[in-house]
Amino acid sequence: MDASTAGRRPWPHEPAAMDAEAFRSASTRILAAINTVIDGKAEAAQLALTVLLAQGHLLLEDVPGVGKTLLAKTLARTIDCTVSRIQFTPDLLPSDVTGVSIYNQATRSFEFRHGAVFANIVIGDEINRASAKTQSALLECMEEHQVTVDGTSYRLDEPFMVVATQNPIEMEGTYPLPEAQRDRFMARISMGYPDRESEMEMLETHQASSPLARVTAVVTAAEVAAMILTVQQVYVSRSIKEYTVALGRATRESGLLRLGASPRSMLQLLRAAKATAALDGRDFVLPDDVVSVAEAVLAHRIILDRKAASVGETPQSVIRAIIAKIPVTPEVAASAGRPRRGQAPAMAAEPSKQPNPR
Repeated sequence: MDASTAGRRPWPHEPAAMDAEAFRSASTRILAAINTVIDGKAEAAQLALTVLLAQGHLLLEDVPGVGKTLLAKTLARTIDCTVSRIQFTPDLLPSDVTGVSIYNQATRSFEFRHGAVFANIVIGDEINRASAKTQSALLECMEEHQVTVDGTSYRLDEPFMVVATQNPIEMEGTYPLPEAQRDRFMARISMGYPDRESEMEMLETHQASSPLARVTAVVTAAEVAAMILTVQQVYVSRSIKEYTVALGRATRESGLLRLGASPRSMLQLLRAAKATAALDGRDFVLPDDVVSVAEAVLAHRIILDRKAASVGETPQSVIRAIIAKIPVTPEVAASAGRPRRGQAPAMAAEPSKQPNPR
């Protein structure tokens, strides 16, 4: 058990892993439901589902009006589980998020009133409009899946996922998220504007009523639990782990960055790669799975050096450059697959043949 899963509350019913056909059917239903509402953002829908199955948290960042909250609400409605929404404002208090102990005069004792965070999927709208004190109320919830009030810890139900939206920090009335808060989010998505055809389709179909009103649950919480367990059983070879570590260490050694990727981000990168492999119909991780999610998982965690920022570098461009600098060797690609029954897992090549992490 790694640090990202330690201390979590057990599932209400012990789930069993899905077979490949059931997993494909369930994921297809979820993505189809999301894509009926969010026009032209199939990649964003895919990544949102990837984060859910990898037991991570999702940060949606972009200018107002591009569908950030709509994507969060749609994902929540596709699952038959508890959902809560928190509108973050400058006057929001930590107790509004976590809950508070109230004295009951009838029983002459304190009773804990649950806050909005006690749900399977928590939608945090405009999270960077709240103060740092309120934002910090989510740190324990997101990492340890529990809330501690007045010395008593209360476990959160599983599955638990925070889907937060935020506007760019240059906009009025926003506060930049602290590094510790950003590091809790497995992935960040920038929605972007839809293309012309998708925007025309939105004008044609979204005028009379919101398409969100027609979205119903297509999977149960038990099915999501089974899908998560299926992802956990995806095989990762040693060579893939070494390739992942090489990417992370390269960010810490890059002269373009003041802050590289954390060890926590390596755990989350690998978990996201496992979910990507499962959604692609495989029970083992390939290097392409790691590469496909590396930008979304790592870019929001790193901080550019001022000189790099002044010449037009971005976190995304740095990640892409690091990926290009650390090629996937034939040995890594060949040893990525699941070993046959009775064989030891394929090992990585000799150190002299490994990609240079610099």
